[in-house]
Amino acid sequence: MNLRTAPRTLAFAATALLALGGVTACSDDGPAGADPQRVDVVAAFYPLQFLAERIGGDAVTVSNLVKPGAEPHDLELNPGQVGQVAEAELVVLLKGFQPALDEAVEQNAKDRAFDVSTVQPLMDAAAGGHDHDHEGEEHAHPEESGKPEEPGHEEGGTKDPHLWLDPTRLATVGDKLAERLGQADPDRAADYTARAGALRAELEKLDAEFTAGLKTCQRREIVVSHTAFGYLTERYKLEQIGITGLSPENEPAPQRLAEVAREAREHKATTIFFETLVSPKVAETIAAEVGAKTAVLDPLEGLTTDGGDYLSVMRTNLATLRTALSCS
Repeated sequence: MNLRTAPRTLAFAATALLALGGVTACSDDGPAGADPQRVDVVAAFYPLQFLAERIGGDAVTVSNLVKPGAEPHDLELNPGQVGQVAEAELVVLLKGFQPALDEAVEQNAKDRAFDVSTVQPLMDAAAGGHDHDHEGEEHAHPEESGKPEEPGHEEGGTKDPHLWLDPTRLATVGDKLAERLGQADPDRAADYTARAGALRAELEKLDAEFTAGLKTCQRREIVVSHTAFGYLTERYKLEQIGITGLSPENEPAPQRLAEVAREAREHKATTIFFETLVSPKVAETIAAEVGAKTAVLDPLEGLTTDGGDYLSVMRTNLATLRTALSCS
């Protein structure tokens, strides 16, 4: 062993042993939060972190498994993160959205997991707009294509996981999360319920702003880079035209691009929307072809490094939509 690298190597080995020890201890003795005065919560991605922090307040410590600027669909867990999941007193996730996390929860934290997709039935991917989820793509089974299944991919069809883009649904998830936190920490159950109620009032105010702001518009169709906005378009009576389906990594076929360009012209779209965490190239190509501009419509799967929070980003989305759709 090179003497100069020996301390670093030994430190890495010690860290790995500590992580493994933590997992082993948890499996024997149950979860042990880092701070005994707080509930240790692991959130799968940003909107769930937002809920846990707002409802938990200073009674919880929340860790988000996805760093700002990263795409949550692509989550792969390192050993330290698997240790976090194993040690958490509550893991808040949306089953099917991040298969690596589903596996870690199944193995290490099944009895301490809160799956938000169980609060209300998820919508079909086709809801809120045209169903272009598989148009122009190879119809291989997920195991043949090497891509993970989308949430709820079964004989009944693909389900859309992006429920947080409807503030009223997010409020309902928040109510249930308060109940689950109260089970983990009965002494402060009333506090969690009160904070969930306060957050619900804020989310209902946001919902009212969207309803009023999008009530009277010259157009009601939005052209988006991937069909993440079904809950938003369903709630506010818009229609999404997706360049790709639920997975933003899927490359659209040339015939799909041509079809989207045709629909954009037909609906006189002035804006083609792209996302904060995904390349804008395809949206820019279509915008150039139809003489439209591009703008960001944030699906809030994660925050960018610019900051903000759920409420501020949603209000930015509303202003962007009002401009693009010529709302009065």
